[in-house]
Amino acid sequence: MSAETRRGEWLAIGLIALAAGALRLADLGSVRLDPFYDAAVRSMGRSWQNFFLGAFDPGGSTTIDKPPVDLWLQVASVKLFGFNSTALKLPQALAGTLAVPLLYDAVRRPFGAAAGLAGALALAVLPIAVITARSDTMDAVMMMLIVLALHALVRACDTGGAGPKSTRRLLLAAAALGLAFNVKLLESLVALPGLLALAWLGLGGLPASRRLVRLLAAGAVLVAVSLSWLGATLLFPAHERPWAIGSTNGSAWNAAFVFNGLDRIEGKAIEGPQTGFQVGHDYPQATQAQRDAIPITPPSATRLLDRIGPLSGLRLGLEILAALLLGLPAVALTLRGPPLARALGIGLVVWLATGIALFSSMARLHPRYTDAFTPAVAALLGIGAAWACGFGPWAEREGPARAQLGGLSRGLHNGGRGRLLVLAGALAILTNYAAHLLYGTPPVWWVMLAAGVGAVVVAIVGSRSRDARPAPGLRVAALVLTLVALLAIPLRTSVEAIETSASDAGAVGALPTAELVPLSAYLRAHQGSTRYEVATDSATRIAALIVKDARPVVMLTSYEARPLTTLAQLRALITRGEVRYAFIASTCGPGAPRGEAACAPAAVWVREHGIDVSRAAGLPRARTLWELPER
Repeated sequence: MSAETRRGEWLAIGLIALAAGALRLADLGSVRLDPFYDAAVRSMGRSWQNFFLGAFDPGGSTTIDKPPVDLWLQVASVKLFGFNSTALKLPQALAGTLAVPLLYDAVRRPFGAAAGLAGALALAVLPIAVITARSDTMDAVMMMLIVLALHALVRACDTGGAGPKSTRRLLLAAAALGLAFNVKLLESLVALPGLLALAWLGLGGLPASRRLVRLLAAGAVLVAVSLSWLGATLLFPAHERPWAIGSTNGSAWNAAFVFNGLDRIEGKAIEGPQTGFQVGHDYPQATQAQRDAIPITPPSATRLLDRIGPLSGLRLGLEILAALLLGLPAVALTLRGPPLARALGIGLVVWLATGIALFSSMARLHPRYTDAFTPAVAALLGIGAAWACGFGPWAEREGPARAQLGGLSRGLHNGGRGRLLVLAGALAILTNYAAHLLYGTPPVWWVMLAAGVGAVVVAIVGSRSRDARPAPGLRVAALVLTLVALLAIPLRTSVEAIETSASDAGAVGALPTAELVPLSAYLRAHQGSTRYEVATDSATRIAALIVKDARPVVMLTSYEARPLTTLAQLRALITRGEVRYAFIASTCGPGAPRGEAACAPAAVWVREHGIDVSRAAGLPRARTLWELPER
């Protein structure tokens, strides 16, 4: 490869990384925040113990439901740049950007620069990845660490496993995946089957027994790193460990594997008010914004290709379909190709299939969860686009080698009619699917159509050449036009997400401004020297106040009204003058749902014995703020 060609590739990936950064950083401060995690960031900055344990409230009585590794980055960011909207989201935006060049290099090594650049561009503009990286949730950091693991694993398999560097890189890949577990727990393991397939096949230069030993060592590193934080929490005496929100027994282990594991898959985990998709309900769909506001549809085989909702085909399904239509035949040809390309291709297909199967059937799904497999989507799209335009390791199997391939492989091979038919058919299907997704036929659809037709025409011209391979200029033109056809709509959707400040952050603990501002002002003016700013019926309903005031609060219950503070403990705090007010955000009537926090004994006692000062505090609702009796 000439130095000029290499410089061109580095320039291209540099421009793609800049575009990825621009999409993730543009007007970042306008995206709404997630009160639950932001309250933890505020609280974790109060002490080293709060920082390490991931405290939710400044008093350190409760912790978030996950390891706090991602929040450590956010705490560092707000310490450097101040506690503001941009600083809270900056680590996620930078992580999402960094994943793009990492994916490029991982794909480039076995499949060539064209596939790497195409895959990086697909990830850079993928709407759901852009939206997630612009939200103050932790999935983008998890995704970057998974891509880092993929990159290290590809490097480990470069020489078939020979040499000490291969072992070190394999263990680095395991450690990176373990860090990803410490960011988003079991969600990070969606990539594990694919990475395991890649490792087993990519280390094919070693005897099976040595491969097994190395993979067992990597597995030990993965388990050790994954459980390092959870294990470290056991070093604290039991009476000093905060209650892990979401757990049934206060244990961080229970929150990790039950609340954030089995309960998520089965749809049992509750995080505040949720609106599920209702079959037969007449949702407004006159505009794309209205479609995006529709709840995610129930589990089904076509859920990820839906026309509506925050996980619609515009945000993810278009690229999934392109990855399947172009990536699968490209990977099929690697089965008799170079070992590393075969290993990575199969690994990516397993990873993609795992993600599709899980997120199509998962009962309780947030769009951001899909970042667990978006790198596989982008990589397979890039590999398929490169193959369809005559780039990659397939080009090495020309001439006599082609005669050794089977009928299907020979037809699909570079320069063959089969490859051209796949390209044309895929673009036709995607164009029709895009027309189904879009509201009307906006200009971007015509751009997609024109680029697709142009790509097919250029491919036809190139395929008529008597040479083994079309001219480089024709292949580059075909690839550029193909990528425009595949990614014009995802790019436009990402730009629209920026323009509308779209976010996939949650709203747990959010309070309307008309309630938050007077509540904070009244408590500041009247609480005196009390230790706690307020008592609250639910650990997750007061997050916005913690973000604003950074004062300790008394949590009466956790999820499903599990008691954190008993009535006797609350009365003791009142007697000692440590808390003076209580904020009860819900009511306990005959129709109250099961597990309503306001029905907890301590909350009921507050309403029976406290003085309602809601109107005096300027709150829009009565019977929400109570002055506690002095006894």
